[in-house]
Amino acid sequence: MITVGIVEDDKDIRTGIQKYLSHQKEFLCEVTGESVEEFLAKAKQVEFPEVILSDIGLPGMSGIDGMRLIKEDHPETDIIMLTVYNDWQKIFDSLRAGASGYLIKNTPLAEIKKAIETVRAGGSVMSPEIARKVMEHFNSPATLQAEKSQPESILTPKEKEIVIGLVDGLSYKLLADRMNISIDTIRFHIKNIYKKLHVNSKAEVISKSLRGEI
Repeated sequence: MITVGIVEDDKDIRTGIQKYLSHQKEFLCEVTGESVEEFLAKAKQVEFPEVILSDIGLPGMSGIDGMRLIKEDHPETDIIMLTVYNDWQKIFDSLRAGASGYLIKNTPLAEIKKAIETVRAGGSVMSPEIARKVMEHFNSPATLQAEKSQPESILTPKEKEIVIGLVDGLSYKLLADRMNISIDTIRFHIKNIYKKLHVNSKAEVISKSLRGEI
């Protein structure tokens, strides 16, 4: 069973998602809050959720700042941003802060359920319009020019292939299947990637890739 928390200031949205997830046998959704501060206070009373759905525009601390705070104390928790914002800066800031996914609020409940399962399996998720924004950023003249000026990558071809898979949202298992190697080998390569890039999480690798730093 996956434990899920919700940080959302719109009561109708918050209770609607909680009610839906609570009726799914795969999930336990006990902790919700209209702000990061309220959510963290309630979370002290129970086991901290494995996945958090969080808005960005919240009363008090923003969802992105809240995510940074949560990841410091609970690095194993996956956070999916569920928001109305679809501009590149918010997407970039969220990924840099450690988000495992970025969904628009009109995402159907069944797809939110699937997204939660995907991030817990080691993958990443994005709404189609968000994925398009990311691709547009990659293909923009400024980004392409910046990539040309970057020094040669310190990663091996196999490590680069793994990074591409992480950006695509693949879990370790799917990466292993794609590359026809074992999951333990995938983990070995990812440890080397972390060491070479001086990072500590998959989200940081994805963020560096999106910024054209790999």
